Amino acid sequence: MPQAKIGDTVKVHYTGRLEDGTVFDSSLNREPLQFTIGAGELIPGFEESVIGMEVGEKKTVTIPPEKAYGSHLEELVIKIEKERIPEDINPEVGQQLEIKQPDGRTIPVVVTDISETHITLDANHPLAGESLTFDIELVEIVA
Repeated sequence: MPQAKIGDTVKVHYTGRLEDGTVFDSSLNREPLQFTIGAGELIPGFEESVIGMEVGEKKTVTIPPEKAYGSHLEELVIKIEKERIPEDINPEVGQQLEIKQPDGRTIPVVVTDISETHITLDANHPLAGESLTFDIELVEIVA
């Protein structure tokens, strides 16, 4: 049977879990995820895990942060004065906001703390610093 290799477009079903078992994403109730191995469309550890699999094969892999969303970087956590938040925004812990950069780009951030005078915003990916466990099933090698 052919095995998935770099350059193949494949379809997989997956369920992703955190170390405590919490499911953060799954394709089981929708169409399989289609991607090209080696194209950089997904986290490196996931793509690498599919290499060598045969259609119908299932496996469970744990991907360390450096092969997933990277380490949680303290320099991406910023504290700003409350008065810098637009008046029409009433921030709450856990809320996602966007910060507009001087060049016009926006960066997604999450409100992680609110004090009387300051708001703490985290621009790390929500899964940064996490080891991720995936149950993967190779459904099809498309091309």
